[in-house]
Amino acid sequence: MDLDNDPAFPLHRRGKIEVRPTVRIRDGAGLALAYTPGVARVSQAIAAQPDLAFDYTWKANTVLVVTDGTAVLGLGDIGPKAALPVMEGKALLFKEFAGVDAVPICLDTKDTDEIIETIVRIAPAFGGINLEDISAPRCFDIEDGLQQRLDIPVFHDDQHGTAIVVIAALESAARLTGREFADIRAVVSGAGAAGVAVSNMLLSAGVKDLCVCDSQGLLGPHREGLRGVKADLAARTNPRAISGSIEEGLEDADVFIGVSAGQVSERALSGMADDAILFALANPTPEVDPAVAGKYAAVVATGRSDFPNQINNVLAFPGVFRGALDVRASRITSNMQLAAAGALADLVGDDVAPDYIVPSVFDKRVGGHVAEAVAAAARADGVARL
Repeated sequence: MDLDNDPAFPLHRRGKIEVRPTVRIRDGAGLALAYTPGVARVSQAIAAQPDLAFDYTWKANTVLVVTDGTAVLGLGDIGPKAALPVMEGKALLFKEFAGVDAVPICLDTKDTDEIIETIVRIAPAFGGINLEDISAPRCFDIEDGLQQRLDIPVFHDDQHGTAIVVIAALESAARLTGREFADIRAVVSGAGAAGVAVSNMLLSAGVKDLCVCDSQGLLGPHREGLRGVKADLAARTNPRAISGSIEEGLEDADVFIGVSAGQVSERALSGMADDAILFALANPTPEVDPAVAGKYAAVVATGRSDFPNQINNVLAFPGVFRGALDVRASRITSNMQLAAAGALADLVGDDVAPDYIVPSVFDKRVGGHVAEAVAAAARADGVARL
């Protein structure tokens, strides 16, 4: 790598975030309030009434961004040190797009129980936990284990952030092509973290005919030896009991959603329904070349910024946490996620077009609009404390 001439390296020198005070100490009186003896009175009040930590510390506006470095971007298991620039970037986006403070932490362990225990022990300092770039299937157990033990939101962005933006984009694309979710035939390529979350959210949103494909073919009752989340998906999807490869699944399908690195042939696309919707989200190399996809699909989306319709998690996670923190939610429910997706689709509204199915990441309305919808859903679900 050319560290001297690549512009990415100067931007990252000494990191992308820092800690700054919210109050200034200019004299002895100020010091006495910010630290001893004044701080002791605040600590005593919190000891007597723990919820006051939300009012008198950074807890109410601070999220822990945590990884073990096992599934970083498309780079795979590159370790905790190499993951730190990505976690810093996540913290930067939290602040830039929703005013949420975030602390990046990279854990030097891959042990599920150790990760859960470590996060639980440092969680008192934070109002939410954003899990990031943790490989499947461990990520499912870590998220579930943490949410059982903590009373603050735990959100694995690789799963739920992706799913929220996919559902938002699909709402717009379905409206553009005259489809209803209940009538759609959809195929998801990939049964990892993102694939499982996208599939679950599609089902929650009303899609009834859904097939999921992993590296061995379509999931369904014909597949023996499935365990965990794949067994669960096999039991709840593929209602027509299709077996075989993704090519069989795509026959007459309305929607393809790719969240794996597996390439899909042009022949498979040619069997899809007219005016198909094709989301090829593998990054940096989509499952289908967008130029080829355009021959068979009315709407094409990717995970890349150099093509229209980028499915980018930054549209979701800042506003989701902003809304959850604003009402001191104890968790992020599926209804809160669906509300976030609906808010994004609402911003597109009647301006929907083949090259505009999600808002721009620089649309200043996004964070606040998503936050309002998430906060309202949290109150409706009874998980809000404000």
